[in-house]
Amino acid sequence: MNFELTKEQSMIKKMVRDFAENVIRPRAIEIDTKAEFPEDIFKQIGELGLLGIPFPEEYGGSGGDTLSYALAVEEIARVCGSTGLSYAAAVSLGASPFYYFGTEEQKEKYLKPLAEGKVLGSFGLTEPNAGSDAGGTRTTAIVDGDHYIINGEKCFITNASFAKVLIVTAVTAKGENGKKLISSIIVPTDTEGVTITSNYDKMGVRGSDTAEIVLENVRVPRSNVLGEEHKGFNQFLSTLDGGRISIAALGVGIAQGALEKALAYAKERQQFGQPISKFQAIQFKLADMAMEVELARNMVHKAAWLKDQGKPFGKEAAFAKLYASETAVRTANQAIQIHGGYGYMREYEVERYLRDAKLLEIGEGTSEVQRVVIARYLGC
Repeated sequence: MNFELTKEQSMIKKMVRDFAENVIRPRAIEIDTKAEFPEDIFKQIGELGLLGIPFPEEYGGSGGDTLSYALAVEEIARVCGSTGLSYAAAVSLGASPFYYFGTEEQKEKYLKPLAEGKVLGSFGLTEPNAGSDAGGTRTTAIVDGDHYIINGEKCFITNASFAKVLIVTAVTAKGENGKKLISSIIVPTDTEGVTITSNYDKMGVRGSDTAEIVLENVRVPRSNVLGEEHKGFNQFLSTLDGGRISIAALGVGIAQGALEKALAYAKERQQFGQPISKFQAIQFKLADMAMEVELARNMVHKAAWLKDQGKPFGKEAAFAKLYASETAVRTANQAIQIHGGYGYMREYEVERYLRDAKLLEIGEGTSEVQRVVIARYLGC
């Protein structure tokens, strides 16, 4: 086993860290307080080639791997959870389905501009009555000649307000047993009947766009089905498996950022004539935080490595997502405790890390769903 990064992975990690420190960090508090999606930052992220890291060069990507992409997510999340979430969603949800399931024509038309960072994509899965039970999708797509007519509603969709293209899941038929057959359908956001609004007032990741999509008699060609018809259910399960690696990396980044803030503060803060980092109670907190962050990081790297090797990685992705998201919440919470009263104040930033981290226990499969997934892998 070799835990060292390759030269290329190390270069990507350093490049993204430098960009995050110089461009994103100075605006992280503003992004949160104003709850505005930083379009200009994402334009720069696209120009750096970060939106195409895990995709081949022939499709406009950088020819990197999943681990390189996870490193980039971690480094961005380390300074700003909002930007980290939108970046992760743009790659793993907005672009990846085209790469894994799209036809060559669809890859050329849609994946290439996404990977080149010229536009953003979004994945419409969650509905008001279909969250953890994604199979309960109510959005429908009815065949009308050579077209589909789509009606339905999606909620909590990341980046949709700034996306040029959506992939939405819809019921396209019923099987012999009466079970819904779901397809993934490509819908450009300027299609007539598509209404996207972003009125959510969120607890955390406030600078990441979260939107509601209403589809009213939206007419698209049947050729807009992603890959094959009626294969949407397995497509989104596979997409979520990959997405869990990026959400886990997001958790590692937030936890690492909180740890660094807590450690720096503990070394500066004087009480009873010495820095509080000299007190064993604080040392034990920091030691536990550091241990959990490193364990979470190793799990993320293992899941990413398995995916890159073409090996089964679903169980490890669930491990990583569950542990890293809960680690992020615990670490941010302890960082606030170490800061004392100052930790409750916005300017010290650790309160933001906790608010941002909480979403990770909910999105891309709740912690409870991750435990169900893991139990099934165990044969329960």
